[in-house]
Amino acid sequence: MIFDQSEFRIRCEWGLRGLTKLAPVSDVVIIVDVLSFTTSLDIAVSREAVVFPYKETGEPAAAYAAAIGAEIASNERGTGFSLSPTSLQRLPRGYRLLLPSPNGARLCFSADHPIVLAACLRNASAIAQTAARLGGTVAVIPAGETWESGDLRPAFEDLLGAGAVIAALRGTKSPEAELALAAFEHFRANLSDSLYHSSSGKELISRGFAEDVTLAAQCNVSTHVPRLVNRAFIDSSLETA
Repeated sequence: MIFDQSEFRIRCEWGLRGLTKLAPVSDVVIIVDVLSFTTSLDIAVSREAVVFPYKETGEPAAAYAAAIGAEIASNERGTGFSLSPTSLQRLPRGYRLLLPSPNGARLCFSADHPIVLAACLRNASAIAQTAARLGGTVAVIPAGETWESGDLRPAFEDLLGAGAVIAALRGTKSPEAELALAAFEHFRANLSDSLYHSSSGKELISRGFAEDVTLAAQCNVSTHVPRLVNRAFIDSSLETA
């Protein structure tokens, strides 16, 4: 098919449409949402938490959390445990957290695939190593953000996160994957400054969450591997520790 990049071993495409095109022909799916869902996952599983992604907030999320015996994250960033990675540094070990988000969590909840990993800048190399062990073809899906209209906004930070993973993967790369790799290589010497000045970074900083951007900009500081198992993310790195 024209849009599935199947002639290459390493593929990359944006959002839900990208997921539906690439996942069926790929051994491993890697979802990237640097600010902030997949960075939050990295922090949470480092606490040995179990994190359930969900596609929406409000009553449906509350009902789903009750059904699976999980605590729902706060809708207000900065209040309790939320989509703020900084807040999750205090998670009790073994905590069962339902973490909704309109981008990364929605993609993960929608992913009908046996091997789904969640990557950010912090764990990019660890995710790539696990992906290489689990399969020969890899689909890297930068989640992007959502405009008020509901349209996808390709996000600078997710392109960098995808490129960081692709940098650690061997094999033929589609032009889309090569583009993500080139973006990461261009900005890798100064990731923090680049994220601080990106649209998503400026938005979080203006709301008082500069520390979340700082955490998200750290590259390859984590060996944790969030993997979706029975609709929940656990730390796959513990399986081989």
